[in-house]
Amino acid sequence: MAQEPVVIPEKIYFKIGEVCEILGVQAHVLRYWETEFAVLSPQKNKSGQRSYRRRDVEIALKIKQLLYNEMFTIAGARKKLQQDQRDGNKPKPPVETVPAAPQPIRPVYTSSDRIEAPTLFDTSIEVPAAEISTVQSSGLMTSYNGDQRDAVKVLATHLLELHEMLRSKSAR
Repeated sequence: MAQEPVVIPEKIYFKIGEVCEILGVQAHVLRYWETEFAVLSPQKNKSGQRSYRRRDVEIALKIKQLLYNEMFTIAGARKKLQQDQRDGNKPKPPVETVPAAPQPIRPVYTSSDRIEAPTLFDTSIEVPAAEISTVQSSGLMTSYNGDQRDAVKVLATHLLELHEMLRSKSAR
């Protein structure tokens, strides 16, 4: 999901409504963050209204990035912000990024750089011919190219090996 670039207006102080508009969150969310993150502490004017400085807005953007994009918990985001402060890293708003053109998916195996995947415990296993013919006759492999087919076969071998190991352990 591409992230919209955030533009913070060149002002000294921001009202809570302005900060909410910049962040794209509601005021109660911002007030809650103030209770959970000591680093986010806007000043209050004589009438008790919050006055956010540019640094407060940047911190709030970082909190939103940690919680919404990087999927941190509140506690995890709090620790990350504290660690960043200890390390001397100033909280930065999300970096503006221009989505790149989608790149074609490169298959895991190609004929020029084929690698041998190790088997579990590096021992080979005999795959019953009946199981191979069942997969081949089902038509499941027809939509893959040769390299993809090889990768699926290696994966199937590993799964059969694991299945055999589990079956032999349960027989004990």
